[in-house]
Parts: sequence; C-alpha cells; structure tokens
Amino acid sequence: MESMRALAEIQVIPIGVGVSVRPQVKRAHQLLVESGLTVEAHAYGTNVEGELADILAAIQRVHETLHAEGVVRLATTVKLGTRTDKVPSLAGKKLG
Repeated sequence: MESMRALAEIQVIPIGVGVSVRPQVKRAHQLLVESGLTVEAHAYGTNVEGELADILAAIQRVHETLHAEGVVRLATTVKLGTRTDKVPSLAGKKLG
C-alpha cells in the first residue's frame, strides 16, 4: 500500500494527576517531537504532519510512555485529516 500523508491535532489530557498537568503535557509534546513528525504546539494541543502510520504510532508511544511513567488515565482527542488531491501540510494550512 502507498504511504498516506496526514495532518493531525492531538490533545492529551492526563486525568487524576492533580490540578496542574503541565509536566505530563510537556512530556507528551516531547515524545511527539522525538517521533520525527513535523510538530507545532499551540495553547490546547499539538498539530503534527507526517505519515499516517507514524502519527498513530506516536500517539501509541505517548500513551505507553505516560502510563509507564505513572499516569493512570489519559484521554486523548485526535483530529485527523488526509486527502488524495494533494499532499497536506501544516504550512499550507496557515492563514494570512
């Protein structure tokens, strides 16, 4: 099967770790950066660009790693976009 490029917005929410979730969110972002995907953080999540399989594998790695590091519950929201008429890119989605 041919590779499939995708864009995704990923929001990882640790549950039950206290009022501040900053350390766990920073760790999730670090893992996404380490995945080799194109990554752009924003106030309520992270935008990523790359191969669909790599994006899905990176999300799995975030869950596996944070659980292994003691986070009992994670809720992750993913918006995923693919297209066949052109190669999607984060740069192409910029306004202005």
